[in-house]
Amino acid sequence: MANRQASSRTARVWIVTAVALILIFYVVHLMTRGSLPIRVAAATIGDLKSTVATNGKVEPQPQVNYEAHAPFAGIIQTVDVHEGDKVAAGKLLVAMDDTEARARVATALSALKGAQAAEQAAQHGGTQEERFSLGGELQKAQIDRDQAQRDLEALQNLQSSGAASLSEVSAAQTRLAADNSSIQVLQQKQTARYDSADLAHSRATLEDAQAGYDAALDALRHAVVHAPFAGTVYSLPVSRTEYVNQGDRLLSMADLSKLQVHAYFDEPELGKLAVGQPTTIVWDARPDEVWHGVISRMPSTIITVGTRNVGDVLVSITDADGALLPETNVRVTAMVANESNVLIVPRDALHIEQGSTLVYRKQGDSLHRVKVTVGKLNLTSVEVTGGLQPGDIVALGTTNAQPLSDGVPVKVVQ
Repeated sequence: MANRQASSRTARVWIVTAVALILIFYVVHLMTRGSLPIRVAAATIGDLKSTVATNGKVEPQPQVNYEAHAPFAGIIQTVDVHEGDKVAAGKLLVAMDDTEARARVATALSALKGAQAAEQAAQHGGTQEERFSLGGELQKAQIDRDQAQRDLEALQNLQSSGAASLSEVSAAQTRLAADNSSIQVLQQKQTARYDSADLAHSRATLEDAQAGYDAALDALRHAVVHAPFAGTVYSLPVSRTEYVNQGDRLLSMADLSKLQVHAYFDEPELGKLAVGQPTTIVWDARPDEVWHGVISRMPSTIITVGTRNVGDVLVSITDADGALLPETNVRVTAMVANESNVLIVPRDALHIEQGSTLVYRKQGDSLHRVKVTVGKLNLTSVEVTGGLQPGDIVALGTTNAQPLSDGVPVKVVQ
């Protein structure tokens, strides 16, 4: 029993000794530790610019872009321009052989005139010849009816004196009734020869014939292409004597001083963009030239381009000079922040701790935690709107990978 008590006292002595040594070591460390080596920067007044870059494709603005397409299959008869030519409004550009087109117009015109005549006949109860013939038949029928009426009256007088039989009077009455019936039929033909279905059919036939004629005439007109406005022929995929199919593109021209760019910005960047923000456009074919523009339309949906989810942002170029060509691939940089005379610090100085934004400001030989409010930022700097003054020195980090903390002694290193 005595041995166990002695062993227990010995263990307690060792534990108390170990704790005492640890406390002594910690106190000595606190008293003898060196200052943290830190990098610092000053809060300064300056300009803060932030940009977002992406790729895009150039195209003419729709109101000054024109494409001519073959109105029918045929041969190119004339090509009066070259790709890259600047042309005046009204200049002849391309013409197709229109022999067959003219024949189709003549055929369609003949069909139209026939449909017009048929519709007019339906509206007036037949053709003029048919109306004259029907009028003659009606006049003859009326004469026959009048004669039948006189014959009946004469027989009825004779019957009263016994000179005519009942059967003769009955036969005369039948002839009169037949003549009246014939007159009624002829009068109906004269006033209502065609019913509503016949009239609707004639109108539909006329409309079809008119549409066919208009289409044939339109194809003939488009067989010869003139410049609708002054501009540049930037694409000419056909040549003289070449055969083309209906709908093939003959040429493209535009006013190259009015261009726009479809810029494909990644989805996370869209929140930084807005209509009216300035942009710069660079074409790798002319790397020393820069064009400028403004965002004119934000996307209404997200699309997939390759492996990217992007928004199609429309940029209007404000200084297109004819050197930038349609369908070219360009780099577009949007200026999303351009603040002047604001207080800025490096982004490395910012820390987020327990939901608060703060910096470590150097005061004397130690650091002090300071809450700040921030505004715009870019890849390297951030605008500070509250919590710091110009000239304040803030810590960017240590050179020995030790964490920053409030009240810690520090020394500045380069």
